[in-house]
Amino acid sequence: MADGWVHLVDDDPGVRDALAFLLRSRGLTVRAFDGGAALLAALDVEGPPRGVFLLDVRMEPMTGTRLHDELLLRGLKNPVLFLTGHGDIPMVVEALKKGAFDFLEKPYSDNALADRIEQALAVDAAMQAEGAQAAERDARLASLTEREREVMTRVAAGKLNKVIADELNVSVRTVEVHRARVFAKLGVRSAAEVATLLAGRQGLLP
Repeated sequence: MADGWVHLVDDDPGVRDALAFLLRSRGLTVRAFDGGAALLAALDVEGPPRGVFLLDVRMEPMTGTRLHDELLLRGLKNPVLFLTGHGDIPMVVEALKKGAFDFLEKPYSDNALADRIEQALAVDAAMQAEGAQAAERDARLASLTEREREVMTRVAAGKLNKVIADELNVSVRTVEVHRARVFAKLGVRSAAEVATLLAGRQGLLP
């Protein structure tokens, strides 16, 4: 996956440079840091990043698993991959339980490492797309008037226009107008699509 961002953290200059060279040769964009503090400082300035984190487990003074905990505390959900020696596996298994994407045990195959990072980048891209879709959905919902929202929730519940009119004490024609506006603003064509859009947002339903 060309132009994918890899945030590499390793306190060994030789290993760090070799990894950066390998990944750049695969068309990836690498940002290399010599420790967890440097990465966190960059995040403080730049905010949430795109891409994946590639962390060495054994670093001083902040280990890779400790850095992972710090990323989680910041609410970052980017895929995290660990480079680890055999003795570190129990620590990394614990990190996997916390949502880490994978770990590669040293010595690792260069191609296997690059391939796994590209798979993690594909996951990140899918997560970013899902987030964008959710943001668009929320913006569409926010554009509704209070009356349109009242009609929307009843349409999503499968109620007929006449029933909605009775509940809201308005005419059927008024319900039809609001219903049409709701469909247009949400970009849907049926009550079923409205219900699907609201799935997981039960607080909006009556």
